Amino acid sequence: MVIADLAGGWAGLAGGSRAALALGAELIARWAEPHRRYHTLSHLAAVLTAIDQLGDQLGDEAGDLAAVRLAAWFHDAVYDGRAGWDEERSAQLAQSRLPRCGVPPGRVAEVARLVRLTAAHDTLQPGDRNGAVLCDADLAVLAGPGYDDYTRAIRQEYAHVPDALFAQGRAAVLRRLLATPALYRTPHARDLWEQRARANMAAELAALDAG
Repeated sequence: MVIADLAGGWAGLAGGSRAALALGAELIARWAEPHRRYHTLSHLAAVLTAIDQLGDQLGDEAGDLAAVRLAAWFHDAVYDGRAGWDEERSAQLAQSRLPRCGVPPGRVAEVARLVRLTAAHDTLQPGDRNGAVLCDADLAVLAGPGYDDYTRAIRQEYAHVPDALFAQGRAAVLRRLLATPALYRTPHARDLWEQRARANMAAELAALDAG
């Protein structure tokens, strides 16, 4: 059902041309790669749902919701577990594929910019409405009831990293996020997710420090 829903959503977003449908099938296949544990079709669906939630309730909070949704499709389309490099290759994929679907050059450039932005959410600049909605949607998982499942899946994706090194790196990420004045940049996302996300991350950090 997830694949059917995603395919229908993609066609509604990108159109029903042969090129667009082929690209949608390619993206779904990429998100379904067997080595993925967290960056899967379920994550893509969750990010798109969060974007719809924020977009619908925040009105013009994002200047170009179509670009934001396209960026969600591409933001982890290439995933090898190499932070920064994955996002760059995903952005390049968007730049090479979207023009064939008739997406205007300005929107293609915005999609690529947004994909690159997800490599480090803390580089988001004030006033970047598209970036705020995408980043908030990408981080919605931090407040979800499945937070423990999320952390286990992340660990599985980094199974090649020794436990001690992973714990050190993960703790550093959590401390950096918890030190930010606000995890979420849009007012509605803060109302929905900020308190719970901080509680989830604080609990994980305490467990890492204790272990």
